[in-house]
Amino acid sequence: MTASMERTAINDPVPSPPVRLSLTPTGSAPGLLDGAWWPRSRDLSRELPALTDVLDARWGRITRVTVNPAHWPVIPRKVPVTGHTVHVGWFANEQDPNKLILLSYTRGRWDLLVIPPETGAAAAARLLSAAAAPGGLLTASALMAEEDSAREGTETRSQEEDWDTDGGAGSAAQNLVRPGRRSRKSRPPAGSTGASAVTTHSEHHDRGRV
Repeated sequence: MTASMERTAINDPVPSPPVRLSLTPTGSAPGLLDGAWWPRSRDLSRELPALTDVLDARWGRITRVTVNPAHWPVIPRKVPVTGHTVHVGWFANEQDPNKLILLSYTRGRWDLLVIPPETGAAAAARLLSAAAAPGGLLTASALMAEEDSAREGTETRSQEEDWDTDGGAGSAAQNLVRPGRRSRKSRPPAGSTGASAVTTHSEHHDRGRV
């Protein structure tokens, strides 16, 4: 089978999708985070240009960012963005693995929660809102752990509801044999002296001395 390929015009670049970002309101009480970023991939070379396009206008030119390599498989030393180049550094132990630090020579430093690309829309919306709350006292990893706990609680409640819908413990009890009761077929035949079916008086007497 022959594969066909469509020609792509080099002079017609595909526009980048809008950046998924939340920021604390200007002038609000400072917190541990300045907002959250929800990238579409773990490729810094692809994701950073769209982010800096937004932040350069708000915070001044972003000249450097740092990440923890735990969630970024490739860390380029430099990333070309609109009008300049951003230098990229990393810290394995000193930096929260779920945080991106951005630096500007003229405006200072900003810390953003990085929401994993594979996060569902509902969870991402909660994290975007929580990280942008003024005066927040939770770290990036603490926010992620809180969201994980909330999701596990929701899953547990859903399983309990399914259990109740299916009849719960009452339905399961119907399939159990009541203790101390046996079917007629399991009764020993008359005259049987099997040890498993009959307990003699002497056995009762011996057990009482144990």
